[in-house]
Amino acid sequence: MENIEVEKAVLAGLSADSMDIKDRSTEESMDELEALLETAGGVSVGRVLQNRAAPDPRTFIGEGKVREMKSVIDSEKCTLAVFDNELSPSQMRALSDDLGVKVLDRSSLILDIFAQRARTKEGRLQVELAQYKYLLPRLTGMWSHLVRQTSSSSPIGTRGPGETQLETDRRHIRRKISKLEEELRDVMRIRSTQRRRREKNGIPVVALVGYTNAGKSTLLNRLTDAGIPAVNRLFDTLDTTTRKMRISDTQEILLSDTVGFIRKLPHHLVDAFKATLEELTYADLLLHVIDASNPNWTEQAEVVEKLIIQLGAQSTPRLDVYNKCDMADKAELPLGENVVKISAATGEGVEGLLSAIEKVLDRGKHRAVLHLPYSSAGLIEMLHRDGNVIRTDYQDGFIEVEAVLPGEVYGRVKEFKYDG
Repeated sequence: MENIEVEKAVLAGLSADSMDIKDRSTEESMDELEALLETAGGVSVGRVLQNRAAPDPRTFIGEGKVREMKSVIDSEKCTLAVFDNELSPSQMRALSDDLGVKVLDRSSLILDIFAQRARTKEGRLQVELAQYKYLLPRLTGMWSHLVRQTSSSSPIGTRGPGETQLETDRRHIRRKISKLEEELRDVMRIRSTQRRRREKNGIPVVALVGYTNAGKSTLLNRLTDAGIPAVNRLFDTLDTTTRKMRISDTQEILLSDTVGFIRKLPHHLVDAFKATLEELTYADLLLHVIDASNPNWTEQAEVVEKLIIQLGAQSTPRLDVYNKCDMADKAELPLGENVVKISAATGEGVEGLLSAIEKVLDRGKHRAVLHLPYSSAGLIEMLHRDGNVIRTDYQDGFIEVEAVLPGEVYGRVKEFKYDG
């Protein structure tokens, strides 16, 4: 079997006073960057975390730290340098020249992982669109062979600046972006049709959201036997999986997994994945899965909160599901009506989660036994269509119907309610 050599990399990050707090590098964000590198198939052999008042305009981290990185790169025979922060095209070019290796920032590393992981046509479209949008403003720094036709002996019509390779490529990429956006609009139209069909059938949608590696796929497998490979690495699931499941005798739901979130998630990626992530705004309930065993779960939960708001899903009902509680101190976790503590791996607390889901979905609904006269038998079709009929018994003089009904439907039939 052929041995594939793992790419070695040096990691670098900057915490500058002039930077927004969320953009500054910390030991925790550097640990996460190392995990991202491992997910991409590389290995870290060293790291540099720089503190200064402001980013260096040319090298971002300063000449001294660049020399320090270069020393590690030469001694360890590295082929890659990965920065925890977003770099400008000119900084990326300067660093590549100084270090003598390929330079990636956090955004380009995440995009590379997404390109590896996307399996469905929709997922690949979304990743490709994000990559092109990331690439477009960086083209200037990537081309060293721009041609200017200025010789007086040049053919007629080609003297002057002409069309550089850069402009040709810009036009090509803009065309690709337009084509991909049109294909994704088609995807969104199909999703919209499926959503209307779903709403007509009256099956509520419950969407799993959370930080990458919080255990969403493990939970989906636990609840539905979906058979999704659940591996302990970042961004193992990109393509949305939806499964139908019954959570009680009276309630069936569609449970949907979504791509994990992460701090400093490239905005191009969020924009491109809106075709998938807009499902959150149409869900009846969000399950925010939180890795309770991670010491930084508070910060991770805040990242997810901000992205939920960015996607316009902040008004969707939500349960906070603290996962991996078998490896955490439960006493340190919050309490509340919309808080559930579970272990998707062992099954602990899962029954309580199902009860909590049913309780939220039943808010505003009425469970009632109705005695309908045969002259009103036509209402039964409406009850099946707009409510959840549990049983129907035809008796002498009336039809007994037990059902769970939305408030509007209940208002139309409450005169027939039987309280005996």
